[in-house]
Amino acid sequence: MHSIFKPLTEHIHFTGDLKTDIQQFLTLNQCSETAKHCLDVGAESRRLAVMFNADPVAAETAGWLHDISVVFPNHARIDAARQLSIDVLPEEEKYPMIIHQKISKVMAEQIFHITDEGILNAVGCHTTLRSNSTLLDQVLFVADKISWDQKGTPPYLIELKKNLQESLTHGAFTYINYLWERKETLKVIHPWLADAYEELRVNVQLV
Repeated sequence: MHSIFKPLTEHIHFTGDLKTDIQQFLTLNQCSETAKHCLDVGAESRRLAVMFNADPVAAETAGWLHDISVVFPNHARIDAARQLSIDVLPEEEKYPMIIHQKISKVMAEQIFHITDEGILNAVGCHTTLRSNSTLLDQVLFVADKISWDQKGTPPYLIELKKNLQESLTHGAFTYINYLWERKETLKVIHPWLADAYEELRVNVQLV
């Protein structure tokens, strides 16, 4: 485990039960609201996995883990990413919130000993999605957008849920398209998001 994680883990007694340990990790690091959000996303990921024939255990696990990097505040994320040898894109440097997905991936592996590449990769793209996204990637991406951690109801939620009746890809595209229609107001357009938009735009026309 990288030394950057030592201050975050030295006061925690890990039980071996992943759900309990993630809750404890986030709560003891003053991120109790995120702990609740991660549980909500885990539950929604499991529900979607059952609907769309993905692995429900992997989906729930990815949901629990996806935002564990919130323990690093925005102003510290770029430095943390560089210490962890994570490739930092210009868009991420400009808007550090986005890089939390990559940091969460590393933390899932090094702190919580996740070895399943599918889970790690889903965690690593849950904010932006990516090209050639897997079923698990899309499950976690959509679950996170349904169980969002802001006040009120997501403005895209009704359309997203309606389009999920068509396919998971339609649901994922609904959120990306919602952002794309407002891209002039976004602080940055992450290249992974742009790649996902172009790919899913074609895919939903083919389904």
